[in-house]
Amino acid sequence: MGITREELYEEVWAEPMTKVAARYNVSSSFLARVCKRLTVPRPVRGYWAKLAVGKASPKPDLPEAGPGDELEWSRDGEPRRVPRALPKPPEEGTRTPRVRRIRPAEHDLLLVAREHFQAARASDSGYLRPTKRRLVDVFATRGTLDRALDLANALFLTLEDRGHRVTLAPLDQHLQRPVVDERSEGGRERDNYGRWAPDRPTVVYIGTVAIGLTIFELSAEVDVRYVDGKYVPVAQHPVPKRRAAYDWIHKRDMPSGRLCLRASSPYAYARWEKQWRDAKGGDLSSKIPHIVRELEPEAATIARLVAEGERQAEIRRREWEAQHERWQREEAERRRVQNIKESREQLFGLIEAWGLAKRIEGFFEDAERRAAALGEQDRVALLDRLHRARALFGGVDALQRFLNWKAPEER
Repeated sequence: MGITREELYEEVWAEPMTKVAARYNVSSSFLARVCKRLTVPRPVRGYWAKLAVGKASPKPDLPEAGPGDELEWSRDGEPRRVPRALPKPPEEGTRTPRVRRIRPAEHDLLLVAREHFQAARASDSGYLRPTKRRLVDVFATRGTLDRALDLANALFLTLEDRGHRVTLAPLDQHLQRPVVDERSEGGRERDNYGRWAPDRPTVVYIGTVAIGLTIFELSAEVDVRYVDGKYVPVAQHPVPKRRAAYDWIHKRDMPSGRLCLRASSPYAYARWEKQWRDAKGGDLSSKIPHIVRELEPEAATIARLVAEGERQAEIRRREWEAQHERWQREEAERRRVQNIKESREQLFGLIEAWGLAKRIEGFFEDAERRAAALGEQDRVALLDRLHRARALFGGVDALQRFLNWKAPEER
């Protein structure tokens, strides 16, 4: 059972939360969290008692949904997908007003992220894999974690200072996070086993255009040895003069300590990506103001790609529907022809069976006439055998046989 934020707003102000929650088979505290997710104001404690004596505060207006706000909720977790307008960048010639607020020391998305990343186990290459997946999109090793989170914090706060909301993608927008290839030089396709990825993209809304943000540590191909259950660059662990028989050196992509910021389109029908990389000195943080200014106009590019992608998807959908209709017509015609064929074959079979039954019945009738001339004992025995034989072939009633026939439209 799904509900829009407008419907939920009307319901929670029409009767107590406990009654509304019972209708959706959830607790009132759970429904209160749903209201918070959908930015739906709800009555405070004691509202209904005050309302009964005419002392309740006025019902507040439902605020407009902002970029990244969820528009609907459903008990089974599958929204109805309220149609959304195509994403739009801020209008040309206007600048997003700076939000006047006290700047926090740490962005909301990072308040608990650090402890989850610090408690994470590392893959054999050293990249952290937290057990919690509803986290900010950072893919790094323990050695670069603090730098990566500090970079994310500075970037997010700078974007929000410019009036752009940074958040985890809302469930009902179905935004995607492209796979990260952390290799600095790229390479051939490979599987993603062992990589960590969040369950929702981290996105910034410029206007109503969502742009995915990922911070990851680049890797580079180096000579490594397998030491104490993990791969270690030869440069950090020189090869001993006397090597064990099982000791060998081979090339492997290993974390390089350099960070990369990737901005990407999270929309299914729009492919776009841009990267900014650390120099060897690790100067990516100093480039944040430049990155933000470079990122803002790209919202218009992504919006155009989304619009074109949706247009092409609509063309493909209509083509598929037209093709499906052709298949249905062809299948209906094939079934019509087949039904006519089967009806004729069944009717011919009934007629042939009826003709055979008539000849057989003539045989039995002749046998009965001859039996009449026999003695009583022999006649009774013969008639009994004729009755049992006739039963093997059924009757010769043409009407009864015809009732079993199916016309083409009955098939």
